[in-house]
Amino acid sequence: MLKRMFMFMIAMVLAAGSAYAAPADLPKTGQTTCYDAAGGVISCTSTGQDGELQKGAAWPSTRFTVDGTGLCITDNLTGLMWVKAPDSTTRTWATALTYANDLTICGYTDWRLPNVNELESLINAEQTNTATWLNNSAQGFSNVQANFYWSSTTYASTTTLAWFVTMWNGLVYGFYTTNAYYAWPVRAGQ
Repeated sequence: MLKRMFMFMIAMVLAAGSAYAAPADLPKTGQTTCYDAAGGVISCTSTGQDGELQKGAAWPSTRFTVDGTGLCITDNLTGLMWVKAPDSTTRTWATALTYANDLTICGYTDWRLPNVNELESLINAEQTNTATWLNNSAQGFSNVQANFYWSSTTYASTTTLAWFVTMWNGLVYGFYTTNAYYAWPVRAGQ
């Protein structure tokens, strides 16, 4: 009986594993510069750093496209649609979730707070300040704060902590959901 149960469990694991799709290509980070241990710029040749290897899915020639309303932007790399000008209001994590879920803009009602990976996909590792880069007219966004933005992702061990991304340097941190940070709604897009 025990052997039969063990074989059944293995069959279930194998069947569950086959239900998953092939892994998606991660996008390039945008980094093209290499650095020494002291932080000085060096030639990328034979460093093995991201600036040399530039692994990942290539960015489209036009990364972001403003929609017809002028209020939303589609990321042509990820297919996600973002609010063009996130507001300047800081919110607790719970309030940020409600704000994003209740948003109606550009004719859509399926807005939400992005997960940590979606939010981090906006980071350009080659830039010293991603908020400045995003606010550049070539990218199309406006009012992106060089500050903390909540993700919908909580810690695995406790829901009193959630992950956020810093839009100036791209670092990802977690902190108490009672803190007030910015919210930047997203939707699945295309």
